[in-house]
Amino acid sequence: MLKSHTLTLIGCALLPAPALLAGQHPQPPLMLASEYQEHIQLGNYLVSEKFDGIRAFWDGQHLLTRSGNLINAPDWFTQGFPKIPLDGELWFGYGQFSQLTALLNSATTQQAQWRNVLFMVFDLPTIRAPFDMRYGQLGNLLEQLDHPQLQRVEQQTLSTDNDVRHALAKVLQRGGEGLMFRHRNSLYEPKRSMQLLKLKPWQDAEAEVIGHRPGQGKYSGQLGALVVRAASGQIFKIGTGFSDQERRQPPSVGTTITYRYSGFTNSGKPRFASYMRPRLPE
Repeated sequence: MLKSHTLTLIGCALLPAPALLAGQHPQPPLMLASEYQEHIQLGNYLVSEKFDGIRAFWDGQHLLTRSGNLINAPDWFTQGFPKIPLDGELWFGYGQFSQLTALLNSATTQQAQWRNVLFMVFDLPTIRAPFDMRYGQLGNLLEQLDHPQLQRVEQQTLSTDNDVRHALAKVLQRGGEGLMFRHRNSLYEPKRSMQLLKLKPWQDAEAEVIGHRPGQGKYSGQLGALVVRAASGQIFKIGTGFSDQERRQPPSVGTTITYRYSGFTNSGKPRFASYMRPRLPE
């Protein structure tokens, strides 16, 4: 049974949650990360793992995607969630991203699989207070709720660039995506912010599938490469990153996919482009 709870705010102002429109939900006012900058003052930041999940926003009544679409979670999953907004990530475990997207895209609610989904919460977006204080308040709230699906994303302090490299290596080794850096004194601002930074070994972007190239050798009769068009109009091929199943049944023409890359070639094409997945649900 979930415990009753009262969130006590010391020296904090609670901002109003976004109003719901009749029959639809507004796009959540999310704080978005900028790219990590080297030589920042690490002592000013709290650092957490960047999970390979799907961003989700609890508005006090509904669980939403970053575009405002309702997530088809079972009633029991959100029963006992607080009446104030939570910002976090739905997570199914390391290496389980495709299973999570399939679950969220399913037309029916699959009760048993939702037991394995966690809402990894990293912020209280409507509390007007420095992140240091919001993080403490979040811990108090989730402890009082004692909800098995609500987990606080743990923060740590790093002192040197070498600490950052070691922390990143550990996260990548266990299947995480990277690191997030939140300025201790930052307020939650619903825009892309330099107070919130992400560090990943790869960049990622989206492109539209416009064609298929047949495979050769062991991939004969299967997909060899996707021909894609980026938002810039640049057309290029992606030939790596596919599972055997994806080579047998590749994303269809017109599908938007996410790929990863490491910088650009002299001709402006993504270097070492590798397929990741279909575009995240919105």
